Amino acid sequence: MAWPSLRITALAAAMPLAVLATLSAAGSVPPMDALVAAGTVLAAALLLGAAWQRDLTLLADLLRRAATGGTLPHPSQLGHVPLLLPDDLLRDINLLSQTIGDRTDELERLRRAEESILERLPDPVIVLGPDRAVRRANAAARAAFGSDMAAVLRHPDLRGAIDRALAERATPRAQTADVSVPVPVPREVQATVVALNAPLAGGHGALVVLSDRTRERAVERMRADFVANASHELRTPLASLIGFIDTLRGPAADDPPAQARFLDIMAEQAGRMNRLIDDLLSLSRIELTEHQMPAEDVAMADLVERMLAAFEIRLKERRITLDVWMAPDVPSITGDPDQLEQVLQNLFDNAVKYGREGGLIRVGLQRVPPGGKFPARPGVILSVADDGAGIPRQHLPRLTERFYRVDTGRSRAVGGTGLGLAIVKHVVNRHRGQLLIESEEGRGTSFTVWLPVA
Repeated sequence: MAWPSLRITALAAAMPLAVLATLSAAGSVPPMDALVAAGTVLAAALLLGAAWQRDLTLLADLLRRAATGGTLPHPSQLGHVPLLLPDDLLRDINLLSQTIGDRTDELERLRRAEESILERLPDPVIVLGPDRAVRRANAAARAAFGSDMAAVLRHPDLRGAIDRALAERATPRAQTADVSVPVPVPREVQATVVALNAPLAGGHGALVVLSDRTRERAVERMRADFVANASHELRTPLASLIGFIDTLRGPAADDPPAQARFLDIMAEQAGRMNRLIDDLLSLSRIELTEHQMPAEDVAMADLVERMLAAFEIRLKERRITLDVWMAPDVPSITGDPDQLEQVLQNLFDNAVKYGREGGLIRVGLQRVPPGGKFPARPGVILSVADDGAGIPRQHLPRLTERFYRVDTGRSRAVGGTGLGLAIVKHVVNRHRGQLLIESEEGRGTSFTVWLPVA
């Protein structure tokens, strides 16, 4: 800070010293008087330079405070009287500080309003920088994709839409792409990408809006599936009912024993149709919400105990022994209790139907550390194993398909609809879990469900 003071001193003293030197050289001023005058000039210049330097430092400090919205002192609080800063200038600086502060507050309010609007938008919204990196994502995007957001943005169709939007920034136009997102659950997403003309830090970016179309596409598929599958599955029991009704009206009209036998078969076929329709409706409801993560805390131990109590009579009818082991420290999970009851009901129902009469069913519930067969996060596993005939290996990959049966005749004989494991798979998917099926012919089948802890 000393150099500006020295330069000011030199500039202030240069002209008088030059005049004194000229007059002394011409003999107009005695040398001694010239030296005294030169000393006086230098002293005055030094004082002027110091005052100027002090006032310039004060001015710089005041401008810095004004630029950062700081509070400026009143002229009476400066500690000294500025020689080169008039009161008008100080008042103008103070006014500038207030204006900058007001504008800063207004910008902060606008920024908070923008963030609030972005956060509350129902559709996932992602702001990308010029390097395609995520600069901001709203709550819907974080909830829908979480750590898989980068994988979604790497989808070839979505990347193509982003590239086109950035390439046409001069005449911005929305670019769209239909994207099938496999993580964390399969979803159909319509992406809309718009280039941002207002530059972000480092350049221009893009706004990506991801509208979930899973529900609409699922409804379309369900309509087609219902016509194709339900009509096929309902045709056989419906044909049986029609045939027995014709028989009761005709040849068996006066045959009470035949009527009783036919009515029993008709009741069985009507019950089969009722179960089939119930399972179809249940599966449809689950598929409609599969992409939405449930939000309730569920104690799996309580659900297991209630469901086992409901199966007590059926277990006694088939003389099946139950071996239950539930760890005492099983934590709650985030889930839908009604749908998790369906999972338990279908798994227990399969074990009772296809297990060995007079055999053993093992049920386990415990907490598992991350890793191994399951994802790298804490979870809970539920296992249901029977000691029945088992399932041939080639059938295991298709067990969760709709209406897929290993033994069609046996499945229908025990009241199976072919939809139970499909329901289990979709419920587990909705809960971001995993289903593991293991079987060995002659040794039985084991179903293991992994669910993340709350």
